[in-house]
Amino acid sequence: MEAALEQAKLAVFADEVPVGAVVVYDDEIIGRGYNQPRMLADPTAHAEIVALRAACAHTNNYRLPGATVYVTLEPCLMCIGSLIHARVYRLVYGAAEPKTGAVESTCRTLDDLPHNHAMKVSTRVLETECKCLVQTFFKARR
Repeated sequence: MEAALEQAKLAVFADEVPVGAVVVYDDEIIGRGYNQPRMLADPTAHAEIVALRAACAHTNNYRLPGATVYVTLEPCLMCIGSLIHARVYRLVYGAAEPKTGAVESTCRTLDDLPHNHAMKVSTRVLETECKCLVQTFFKARR
């Protein structure tokens, strides 16, 4: 999660919402990403998607069985869908996202809908640090 937090800090410098993600396989980071939708003019350039793309390029495979994704903020519906399609083994996130989070906050996507893949989930890892980064970013913008 600390590596994901470092990615989130890069988002701050890019004037993007500070969300960071890393993909880990066999104790090695194989993908890193931070939010970049404004910079790339791409609504899909969320931290999770950027990290998944890097990991898939690294493995030369669109599936990542056995991989764990660490992300600082609860993923949205698009990102959860991408994690399912990539067959990610485990999701670990730091803070809940009450407005768009699709694991526990706005909907329970992994529990409510039938999927062809199940993933383990761990929540609230380094929650204070993850939440503080986002709150500080938005306070500065107001």
